[in-house]
Amino acid sequence: MIRSIVLLLLALCCFGQNREGFLNVPGGPVWYQIRGTGSGIPLLVLHGGPGGTSCGFSALAPLGGDRPIVVYDQLGSGRSGRPADRSLWTVEHFVEELDLVRKQLGLERIHLMGHSWGGSLAAAYVLSKGSKGIESLILSSALLSTPDWIRDAEELKKQLPVAVQKTLRKHETAGTTDDPAYRVAELEYTRRFVRRKPRGGPNPECADSVGNKLIYEQMWGPSEFHATGSLKSFDVTPRLGELRLPVLLVVGQFDEARPETAAQYQKLIPGSKLEVIPGAAHSQLGDNPEAALAVLKSFIDGVEKRLQQ
Repeated sequence: MIRSIVLLLLALCCFGQNREGFLNVPGGPVWYQIRGTGSGIPLLVLHGGPGGTSCGFSALAPLGGDRPIVVYDQLGSGRSGRPADRSLWTVEHFVEELDLVRKQLGLERIHLMGHSWGGSLAAAYVLSKGSKGIESLILSSALLSTPDWIRDAEELKKQLPVAVQKTLRKHETAGTTDDPAYRVAELEYTRRFVRRKPRGGPNPECADSVGNKLIYEQMWGPSEFHATGSLKSFDVTPRLGELRLPVLLVVGQFDEARPETAAQYQKLIPGSKLEVIPGAAHSQLGDNPEAALAVLKSFIDGVEKRLQQ
C-alpha cells in the first residue's frame, strides 16, 4: 500500500495533474495515463471494444478531485503498440496484461471499472486472479454473456424499421456485412441503443488514439449485434455468485446491454446494486454524464465510507 501511494504521489508531483507513459507487456508497449489529485483509492478503468480506446474516459475527470483516475489503452489499440501477432487477442492475454499494469503502477488497492467489453475483462480478471486489493467492481454496460447479448440484440432490432431489419438480415445471412448498405443500416441501431446524444464534434484527446477494427472483428464480429469471433461463447454468468465484493452494475435506460438483463445479473451477485442512467444508451457518459458521474461517485464514496468504519 505504501509503495502504491508513493508511486502515485511521485507521478502527480513530477508530471503535474496528468501523468502518462508506457508499460511493457507481452507483445509490446501499453500506454497509460493517471489523472486527478485526490487522495482516495484509485479508480482503474477498462475501455470497451475489444479494440477500443480509453480517450473517451476524459468525462471521468470530475472524479479526479477525490482520487486518481487510471486509464490505459489495451495492447493493439489507441496509443499502445500494435503487434501483428493475432494470437495475442484473447481474454487470457488481456487478463494478464491488466495484472501487469496493476503491478507496474503499484496499484495495490483499486476500484475496478470496466465498460462494455471492459466489463467482460474486469469480471474475468476478478474470477481468475481473485479480488485481493479490489475494493469494488463496477460493471458498466458490461458484456457478461454473449448468448444473452445476442438475444437482447434480436429483441432490440425488432424496434428498427422493417426495411432496416431486412437489410441487416440479408447481409448477415449472405456474409456480406462489409457491404455499405449494411453499415448504413447499422447506424440506426447505433443511434437508438449505443449513443443517443449526437457528438459535439471530434474529441481532440482522441486525435492520435484510434481503435483497432481487426481485434474487434477477430474477438467479437462485424457489428454490435452479430457475434462471430472468439467471444461468441463468452459467458461468466454461471460464476457471478463467486463475486464477493461490492459490485455495481450500471446501464443506460436504452442500453444495448438491456436493463432487464442487468437486473437478472444483479440477482446472481450477492449484495450487488443496479443503477439505470435515464435517457442514456450504451454510452452513458456521452448521453447523460451528470447522472452517470453522480451514480459512480455515490457508489465509490459509499464503499470507502464502509471501509473506514
